[in-house]
Amino acid sequence: MSGRREDARTATTPVREAAGAALAGGAAGRPAHRDPNVLRWLGAYTASTVGDSVYFLALSWAATRGGSTGQAGIVLAVGAVPRAILMLGGGVLADRIGPRRLVLASDAARCLVIVAVAAFLLLTAPAVWLLVLVAVVFGTVDALFLPAVGALPPRITGRSQLARVQGMRGLAARFANVAGAPFGGLLVALGGSGAAFAAAGVLFGGSFITLLAVRIGPVPSDGADDAGPPQERSSPLRDLADGLRHIRENRVLAPLVLIVALTELGFSGPLNLGLTLLVRERGWGADAMGWLVSAFGLVREPCPCCSCGVAAYLAPDSSWDWGS
Repeated sequence: MSGRREDARTATTPVREAAGAALAGGAAGRPAHRDPNVLRWLGAYTASTVGDSVYFLALSWAATRGGSTGQAGIVLAVGAVPRAILMLGGGVLADRIGPRRLVLASDAARCLVIVAVAAFLLLTAPAVWLLVLVAVVFGTVDALFLPAVGALPPRITGRSQLARVQGMRGLAARFANVAGAPFGGLLVALGGSGAAFAAAGVLFGGSFITLLAVRIGPVPSDGADDAGPPQERSSPLRDLADGLRHIRENRVLAPLVLIVALTELGFSGPLNLGLTLLVRERGWGADAMGWLVSAFGLVREPCPCCSCGVAAYLAPDSSWDWGS
């Protein structure tokens, strides 16, 4: 029986390797920025990230209009908590069921939820209970989407193009931070929070449709895992504990994760709420709010060179493979 299982595993290994080679090397010599499959993934990621920016601005605006300052703070806080808690769990789930399925399910769920909220807001004034519910659901789904979409690049391109794909992803995130907020502010100014939520839902729907056309291959293997006997699959909790242990013991990841967590908790939430309250107090309008958030997004996202410099400083003895 074990011999049969070994033969089946040995027979499927060349098939997986051939599939990965056909996908990653299908455009041999073609850089990532000219690969249609990579560009489809990048377009879906950009649409989703812009939708995030529009959603957060619309949520902040609706929260300050639908309740008191304290209630608006609660709405934004309850949306941030699931993202902070469930992000690592989303990575484990992506490994379990596959990042493609998780990304598609997350995009579809966000699209349906946000479109439903937009329809509600177009008919009536924003209610705090509804915004709290939306913030919790959206934060939970977003925590599943982010690690899953980040796991796709090794499955859509070759190893030699991974650094370039990650750079393109960074540029897309910067574009979303700069362009998404003014776009959301313009929509709020023209049609209210309902119009902005509707536009965010359309962007998530566009991301979903584009991702359907992205061809996903297996993760490239160096052959080391196929040499030994098949290993028993560990439990999700064990995988999560292993991930936390790896972060804690890594000289680069541990301080970077701490810095990012403190930045998100101490900067992003208070900034969004504070800017919204400032705009309301001064009577500047939603379009001004969008431009202010865009300006902060332009300077708060580190460029790829700065990120690499921080990592190199934290691990001066490490050897870095910069690719070709």
